Amino acid sequence: MGIFDEIKNKLKHEFIDIIEWLDNTNDVIVYRFERYQNEIKNGAKLIVREGQMAVFINEGRLADVFNPGTHTLNTENLPILATLKGWKYGFNSPFKAEVYFVNTRIFTEEKWGTKNPITLSDDRFGLFEIRAFGTYTFRIADPGKFIIDIVGTDGHFTNYEINEHLKSLIATRFTDTVGEAGLPIELYAANTSELSEACREVMKPEFARVGIELEKFYIENVSMPEELKKEIFEYSRLDKLDLSKLTQFKAAKAMEEAARNEGGTAGAGMGMGMGFVLAQQMAQQMGSIQTTQPQSTANTPVMPPPIPTAIQYFYAVNGQQSAPVSFETLQALFANRTINKDSLVWKQGLENWKPLREIEELKSFLGGHTPPPLPAE
Repeated sequence: MGIFDEIKNKLKHEFIDIIEWLDNTNDVIVYRFERYQNEIKNGAKLIVREGQMAVFINEGRLADVFNPGTHTLNTENLPILATLKGWKYGFNSPFKAEVYFVNTRIFTEEKWGTKNPITLSDDRFGLFEIRAFGTYTFRIADPGKFIIDIVGTDGHFTNYEINEHLKSLIATRFTDTVGEAGLPIELYAANTSELSEACREVMKPEFARVGIELEKFYIENVSMPEELKKEIFEYSRLDKLDLSKLTQFKAAKAMEEAARNEGGTAGAGMGMGMGFVLAQQMAQQMGSIQTTQPQSTANTPVMPPPIPTAIQYFYAVNGQQSAPVSFETLQALFANRTINKDSLVWKQGLENWKPLREIEELKSFLGGHTPPPLPAE
């Protein structure tokens, strides 16, 4: 073999015959085919596997994009390569071009979260802060656009790098979406699916602008301060309960607590109040029993009639009418500040509702009364 044949064979083996990328990782999105001191020759084989696409960049510009399959690089099936430097002179000389392999599989379970609390406003609770986190799924839908707008000349681009960019985008769009949704704060946890879908629709155009398709977006948790949670739970209970029954329950609890305070005047008063209420209930029960007994005869004593029923008072709290209560119960409600001197009260015999302070027998609740002087000895 002559010296010229040796040189010819040496040059022949310097040119790349097969261009391919075997991905053995789970995080690489873009890999640039290394061609150091090598050139791609006419007729070379380009192997693009499923889940990949190949992008040719020539002199900084997008030349062509190849789908999965085996491609022979020549000007017959790749007309755009005919314009590349070197190929227009007989197609036997090699050419230089950067080849980027793009991973187009779906990247799942990518995590996102709000780095700082998001400030929102609610008509009932005012300004409050929330945090949120979740996951999303994406894939590269337009490899050429993605290479030009995001990757640039990075020869080993991973999903960690793109996630830093996407997380900022997600946090911004999430804030806008929940702010415009106008949902009551207590419904956030119950409507995460609806919020997730709304956020995905808002974010899809932003992702598509750089060649990415947002497949799925999930909100896993929306958290808020503990004190706000307690307020929401209390508000939810009040919204479901009968307010008048709740007021009576609180009044009974207040009387019970006051009765335990044996050393104070308030305890004695509340204890007496409870005694009056119990006595009234027992009298009513006795009266009902007596009505069931047979009428007296000459040999049996005549039973007295039942004790008259005490006056019952209606009162209003937050614009809602309560069930009727006794004088003592009304006094207990005044003592624990469920009602005050301006609360509207009605009893049988009154034409209209009146403030508590204008009803004669209830003025004793307000204090200021002094006993008459003691009689002379």
